[in-house]
Parts: sequence; C-alpha cells; structure tokens
Amino acid sequence: MSTTAETTRSLRRDWWIRVVAVLAHPRTSFAALRDDSDEAAEARQEPILAVVLLAGIAGILSTTLAGRLLDDSQFDDLSVVVWAFIGGGIYGALVYFVGGLFVYALGQGLGARCSFRQARHVVGLASVPLVVCLVLVWPVRLAIYGDDVFRSDGSDTGAGDAAFEALVVASFAWSLALVAVGLIELRKASSSSASIP
Repeated sequence: MSTTAETTRSLRRDWWIRVVAVLAHPRTSFAALRDDSDEAAEARQEPILAVVLLAGIAGILSTTLAGRLLDDSQFDDLSVVVWAFIGGGIYGALVYFVGGLFVYALGQGLGARCSFRQARHVVGLASVPLVVCLVLVWPVRLAIYGDDVFRSDGSDTGAGDAAFEALVVASFAWSLALVAVGLIELRKASSSSASIP
C-alpha cells in the first residue's frame, strides 16, 4: 500500500514539475500526455485544474469588461477580486472544455488518436503562459496604474499600457503555439503506434 501511495505522490510531483517545464521544454511535457491511464490522468488533474483556474482569471482580466468594472459605483476593489475569481473560474472551465473539444476535433482531423481527456489536458498545459502573465505582468500593471486599470477613463493609457497589452497578447499567442506543439506530440504518438505491426 505504501509503494502505491509513494508512486502516486511521485507522479503528482512529476506533473507539477512538467507544468512549469512546459515553458522551457514543451515537447517533453506534452509527450507525457501520451500516457492516458487513469493513474496518470489522476496525477495531472490537480496541476491542470490550478492552471485552468489561474489562466481563466488572467483571461477574464484581459477582457474589455474588466477595463470598465469600476465605472459602476456599485463595484469596489473587493467586488473586482470576487468577480475575477468567480468569473475566471467559469471562463477557465469554458475554455478548457470548449477548447478541449476543438483540439479533440482538430486532432482527429490530423490523425492524432487522442482522447477528449488528453485534448483537454493539452489546453490546460498550453494555458501556462497565461498564468505567467497573471503572476508577472498583472501585479506590475496594478502597481503602476492601480484601480485605473478597471476604469475606462483611467490613467492607464499611452505607451506603457500598450506595452502591457502587448505582453498579454503575447501570452495568448504563446498558448496557441503550445496547443500546436501538444497536437504534434499527440500525433507523433498515434503515428508511432500505427506503424507497429
């Protein structure tokens, strides 16, 4: 029993490492998705859930609605935090499932024999750059502009804000590129298994 528990703990630790490693070594992280056993999927569910939730918050903060939340006098700073957490969770879950369905359909069209779960996990892993944006870009942006980030007529205009917007857009582009890498790795697994007699 302790050997099974130790193996499970080791698999979970490996997946937390892979979530971070996807930024530097995406092929290795996505290649690990080839193991679609229940044990492997269970080991990666917590890291993927954390990424999806944080990426959802980053995604919802990037909407135009977020840029005018404090225009409404009924909203205060705490309301924005609650809105970002709840709305980010919903947004992340929606992208995770709808994006997973899209990746699954695209994968099937490209000849990758992957499960819907693997497709969803590709979307989850590919969302890590959005988490990096949330952790590194948003705190600096809020430190510089404060509440004005959430007001339509705030001080967050000009070249500085354009630079922050470019970083946010770059994180979304990076995520899309990682989805492509994930699909390539799943397709490689399908090609190699198809060539085995």
